[in-house]
Amino acid sequence: MRLAEASCTEGCCGALYVTIQRDGDYVLWDEWRNPDEDEVDLPAFRFEAQEYQREVERATADRSWEWPARTVARLLEQDLRERTDWLARRECELDALSAWPWEPHQVNVFLFHPDRSAIGEDRPWLQFRMILAVSGDDPADQAERLAEQLVAADPRQAAEVCGGSRDFARQLGYSWPQLRRA
Repeated sequence: MRLAEASCTEGCCGALYVTIQRDGDYVLWDEWRNPDEDEVDLPAFRFEAQEYQREVERATADRSWEWPARTVARLLEQDLRERTDWLARRECELDALSAWPWEPHQVNVFLFHPDRSAIGEDRPWLQFRMILAVSGDDPADQAERLAEQLVAADPRQAAEVCGGSRDFARQLGYSWPQLRRA
């Protein structure tokens, strides 16, 4: 299981993985690894299985740590993943939604065109990023409103290309983004 990933990406600066397995009345965390490092020096951890399960259920239900944009992102992603046809008819696939602490007033929506499978099949593909503003309004209301806006239009028109290649963009009829200078 991946427990953490660098804010840039795993491929850039690594991630932390652990193998989690049931061992009788215990849950064991062991075999720590980071694809970016040769060795991760962490010990094995052993938890009583019943106590572990209770804690997982408690932590899963706890949303007290979320800031409004994170709540909007979570609710919006749940909604959009239930609406399977809104992107299929536009030859897109929902990749992820994120809200980062250093950008507390926005949600990022990432999409693949035509879909993620194109990467492994050596077909042209692009990744798009759409930035949605989040206010202090009720997160559930915002998520619902944003979902309705997103499914009503082609998201590629409001998004910017953020992944793939210049050649793939040309082949698929899109402009490759210009480098931004500070």
